[in-house]
Amino acid sequence: MERLRGLNVLILAIIVILGGAEGQLVENFYGFTCPNVEFIVQQAVSIKFSQTFVTIPATLRLFFHDCFVEGCDASVMIASPNGDAEKDSKDNLSLAGDGFDTVVKAKQAVEALCPGVVSCADILAIAARDVVVLAGGPSYNVELGRRDGLISQASRVAGKLPEPDFNLIQLNTMFASHNLSQFDMIALSGAHTLGFSHCDRFANRLYSFTPSNSVDPSLDPEYAKELKDMCPQNVDPSIAINMDPATPRTFDNEYYKNLVKGKGLFTSDQVLFTDESSQGTVSDFANNAFDFNGAFVTAMRKLGRVGVKTGDQGEIRLDCTRFNS
Repeated sequence: MERLRGLNVLILAIIVILGGAEGQLVENFYGFTCPNVEFIVQQAVSIKFSQTFVTIPATLRLFFHDCFVEGCDASVMIASPNGDAEKDSKDNLSLAGDGFDTVVKAKQAVEALCPGVVSCADILAIAARDVVVLAGGPSYNVELGRRDGLISQASRVAGKLPEPDFNLIQLNTMFASHNLSQFDMIALSGAHTLGFSHCDRFANRLYSFTPSNSVDPSLDPEYAKELKDMCPQNVDPSIAINMDPATPRTFDNEYYKNLVKGKGLFTSDQVLFTDESSQGTVSDFANNAFDFNGAFVTAMRKLGRVGVKTGDQGEIRLDCTRFNS
C-alpha cells in the first residue's frame, strides 16, 4: 500500500511538472498537498453568500475581469496604496467589493489548513464555479495549478475588457484573442442572467442613441419605458439595474429569452440576437437550457486556461491583496 501511494505521488509529480512546462492545468492538482481545498472554498463561499446575494454575481464577474487582463492569475486582487493597481482602473471600479471579499475569506480558510500551497488564482476559479452552482447553475470540475501573477497595473487594463456598446465583430475579436470562439462568447455572455449594471452603462440606448432615434429601436418599447422609469436622466450614478429583468437571482437561460424579446440591457447583449450570424445560437440557448449549460461549462473551463502561469512562473501569494515581496 505504501509503495502504491509512493507511485501515485510520483505520477502526480510528473503530471504537475509536465503541466507546468506546457502551461497546462489538471483537475486534481492539490490531491496530495491540499486534498480538501475545494470543500474549504465552497464552505467559505456559502458563508459569504448567506450574508449577501451580491456574492454570486460579484465573484463571477471578478473571474472574467481577472482572466481578460494578464490572464487568470488573480492580478485583479492586488490592492495598491497608490491606487494604480489593476482593480483601480476605470473599467474595474464597478467591480463589487463582495467578490474580492469572497476570495479573501476563502484564501484565509485555505491558508489555515494548507499554508502557502494554494494560489489565489485557483481559489478564484473554484469560487466562480461555486457561485454558479449556488445560483442554480451547472457544476463542473475546475482545472487547477495556476500561479499568482506578479504584475497588476491600472494602465494595462484599457482595451482588454468588452464594452457595453461592442458589436459582434468587436466581441469576437476580443474573445478570439483568448482562444475563445463566438460560440464560447455567446455562452459566457449568459452570465448576464445574474448581476446588475449602473444606468450610465446603457443610458445612451434610452436618450441619445442616434440623431434620428433617441431610443435604440432594437429595445422592446415596454422594456425601454421601464428602464427610463428606473434610470431617468441625471440619475444618481450609484443606482443599479438587474441585467435580467425576469429571474435576476437564478442562473438559467432566461438571458437568451430576453434577447429574443428585445430585452438585452447592453447593445453588446442585444446584438447577439439582432446579428444573423449569432442569432441561431441565441435561439437554441433560449429554447434549450441543457445546450446552454453544456456550452457554458465548456466555455468556463476554456476561460480558466487563459494566460495562466504554471510551474515556476509567478508565486503562491500568502495574502491575495499583495505580492509576497
